[in-house]
Amino acid sequence: MTGVTRRGLLAGTAAAAGLAALPRRAGAIGPASKFRFGQLQLGESWDPRPTGLRRMAWEIEKRTSIEVELDPVVVTLKSDKLHETPFLYLAGDREIEVPPVAEVEALRRFLTFGGFLLIDSADGTTDGAFDQSVRKLIEAVFPPPDTGLEPVSTDHVIFKSFYLLDNAVGRVAVASALEGVTRDDRVVCAYVANDLGGAWARDNFGNWEFTCEPDGEKQRENAFRIGVNLVMYALCLDYKTDQVHVPFIMRRRRWKPEDGATAPAPAKGKTK
Repeated sequence: MTGVTRRGLLAGTAAAAGLAALPRRAGAIGPASKFRFGQLQLGESWDPRPTGLRRMAWEIEKRTSIEVELDPVVVTLKSDKLHETPFLYLAGDREIEVPPVAEVEALRRFLTFGGFLLIDSADGTTDGAFDQSVRKLIEAVFPPPDTGLEPVSTDHVIFKSFYLLDNAVGRVAVASALEGVTRDDRVVCAYVANDLGGAWARDNFGNWEFTCEPDGEKQRENAFRIGVNLVMYALCLDYKTDQVHVPFIMRRRRWKPEDGATAPAPAKGKTK
């Protein structure tokens, strides 16, 4: 993939994200600079939570200064437009086959040259068919002696890129740690086995589609917060590792949501 750089891959999108700390939005960058999820179509059950990503996109736009396209774009590893969506989301709740060699290589190039992949298991377990498929996929993309999925320390900037967090829960909290693949000190792939999409999913009537266990709405709020953090990390990397930001973050962000806290409902007449 000659001539492709992280700067080229994130052009425009990163520029918009860099304004996230400003008190107002910047509208002069243009629609091409808007953040948009790329939903990776891999396997038969690639969209187990159809409303989840759109709701997460709505929350990102509401909570930050990132301009967002609410609807994700569906891409495949064979797509010529793969690199137009630097943040890929892969979800599933059953076994998926490792894609052909050419597609595995395309994913490796995508991640190596600056892309980010969030894998979200809707399985509800830590050792189900989807979980095993994810590990086979990562081993194919980064075969030994490369390092595969490893727990991400709660000291990592992912947990403080926007909110200060200490976990990555979703509809469930069966996995105690966020896992990730690191290349050149950058997490290029994050894996959450707690069904983030299940916590994000909301129907057209404004009702949450699933309950969150065991901590209810507090857990749902944390699922939205880790989603925001992951997007901020993918766009801005590690600038908040600088300790000068810590007092500011402590003042602006509560350490943890209060019991019962949850994301506000959409404005009346605007179902997301």
